[in-house]
Amino acid sequence: MKFGVCTWVFGDAPLEEVARTVAGMGYDGLELKGDPACSPVALRPLLAGLGLEVLSITPENVDLAHPDPAVRHQALDYYRWAIDLAAELGCPIVSCHGAVGRIRPLATQESEWAYLREGVAALAEVARAAGVRIAVEVLNRYESHLVNTARQALALLEGLDPGTVGILLDAYHMNIEEAYPPEAVRLTGERLSLFHVADSNRAAPGRGHTDWAALLAALRATGYHGDVIVECTASGPDPFTPVKGEGWRQELEAYLRESIAFLSQSLGPAASPGRR
Repeated sequence: MKFGVCTWVFGDAPLEEVARTVAGMGYDGLELKGDPACSPVALRPLLAGLGLEVLSITPENVDLAHPDPAVRHQALDYYRWAIDLAAELGCPIVSCHGAVGRIRPLATQESEWAYLREGVAALAEVARAAGVRIAVEVLNRYESHLVNTARQALALLEGLDPGTVGILLDAYHMNIEEAYPPEAVRLTGERLSLFHVADSNRAAPGRGHTDWAALLAALRATGYHGDVIVECTASGPDPFTPVKGEGWRQELEAYLRESIAFLSQSLGPAASPGRR
C-alpha cells in the first residue's frame, strides 16, 4: 500500500514544484492529472530523482456518456491516450468517470448510462492489452448524474473483467451518497482498485465527521492492498477548482502534512515504508 497526492489539488502549479513538495512530505507518489502536454521523457527522471512513482492517472473532464457520438469519440480517444501514457510511465491505474459538473442527462438517464457502460467496456480492451487497469470513480450527485454509489458502480461493471476494470471509492463522495460508507467499502470488496481520502468537508482526515476508524476497518476487512490517494482541497467556494482565496496553498499543504501523518499511523504495518 502506497500513499499519494492528486496533482489536481495544486491547481496550475508546475509539476516539478508539486512533486518536490509531495516528496518532501514523505509521500510515495502522485495521482497525475492526465494533461496531454505531459512529457514522459521529462517526467520519469524527475520522479525517479525524488523517489516518487505515478500511482494513478486522473482524467481531464471528457464525456463518455454524451448523446453526441462525436463527443463520445473524443472522450474515447482521450482515454486511449491516457492508457498509453500510463503504460509508458509504469502506472497501474487510469481512473474514469462521467463528465464532472454535468448533473442531469441531456438525453435520458438510461441512454447515457448505456453510453458510459459501452465506453468503459471498449476501454477495458485497450487497458487489458496495455497491462493497465481502469478504475471507475464514484462521484456525488452534485458533480455527476451517473454513478453515485458503490452499488451503482458494481451494476455498471457487471460482466466486465474485474482484473481490468475496478472501482475507485472516495471518502468525501461516500460521505454524501452512502448510507453507511464502511458498508459501501465492504460491498465493493475485491473490485476496489483505488481509494481516495479527504474528510466530510474535503479537509484532512480528522477535520470533519467521517468515522475513520470504521471506514479503515472496512478497508482492511476487504484485504485491500491498493494505493491511497489524498485529494483534500482548501476551504472556500466552488468545488470544481482547488484554487480558493488568499492562503489556499498554505492551508492545502497543512492538510497534506496532516493526511500523511494520519495514514501512516492508521494503516500501520500495511502501509508502504516509503521514506517515512
